[in-house]
Amino acid sequence: MAPGPWEQVEGPAGMLAVHVAGGPPLASDVVVGTVRTLVVCPGLPTEPGAATRTGRTFPALADGLAQTSGWRTVAACLRGVGPSGGDFSLAGWMEDLEVIVSRAVSGGMVWLAGFGVAGSLAVCLASDDERVRGVATVGSPASFASWAERPGDALATARRLGVVRDPSFPPDLASWVGPASSLDPLRAAERVPPRTMLVVHGVEDDIVPVADARALADAGRPDAQLRLLAGAGHRLRPDPRVVALLLGWLERQGP
Repeated sequence: MAPGPWEQVEGPAGMLAVHVAGGPPLASDVVVGTVRTLVVCPGLPTEPGAATRTGRTFPALADGLAQTSGWRTVAACLRGVGPSGGDFSLAGWMEDLEVIVSRAVSGGMVWLAGFGVAGSLAVCLASDDERVRGVATVGSPASFASWAERPGDALATARRLGVVRDPSFPPDLASWVGPASSLDPLRAAERVPPRTMLVVHGVEDDIVPVADARALADAGRPDAQLRLLAGAGHRLRPDPRVVALLLGWLERQGP
């Protein structure tokens, strides 16, 4: 078992840390009635070596959302983050999201909320997976073009942040960064409607430009809502307005 409030489920590249609030664990096949599940994922850390600390407050976030909304809420750390095993890659995070959705959707419906890169990939997954009934992004980029253009810089950043830990990973740079050119959150957002999107972004975000949020929301119209938070930067998890916006979004979801 992972330490603290986390449990572990098997992922494609090792064990994934999850925390389930307001419903049966992901390993359970006993789901009574039609269960609505929100899966919420932290993004990449913003400070060097902070990968193991990333996600620590997400079990509490899941507990609070579940208690107030009545939804089954799953906090999930993708590979390379928090207590989860493996090393980060965009393709790997997509695989992990698919596994979590497959487990969470059993007997019900699933919505995704992702911070940073996890939000962008949630949009990409939702565009091709009708099991996902809605997506919320928080401080998420609208493109991975810079990764494809400067793959060496992207990998160096991933190592510095601590999400790539194995010195022998990846086996080659091309396979690690390749999906960056094929994953397009903007085009994916166009395929999400009529399902809902909530796009939340800090006006003072100095890591992901606020223009990315506007572009994602425009691509997802007419079913996307844009909420810009005055005075907020990139680290939005501690901002109580984010919780309020997520709860309001959940309340507006149809049958």
